[in-house]
Amino acid sequence: MVRSASADEAAAIAAAIERFRAEATPVARAEQEAIGPWQRAALVEGVGAKGTIQDLEGGVRWPS
Repeated sequence: MVRSASADEAAAIAAAIERFRAEATPVARAEQEAIGPWQRAALVEGVGAKGTIQDLEGGVRWPS
């Protein structure tokens, strides 16, 4: 014998599903950064990925 859920049972199931979704869904950040803090600092300082870093005397220390 197959019986349908009553209105109260259906409402309880729907509420349980919504509660599970609310507890299991990751919280969305209000502001997601397009770039990370290290990349932002490099852009602000003008550091390139293919540049050469020089020491204070003007000599080349290492390629980046």
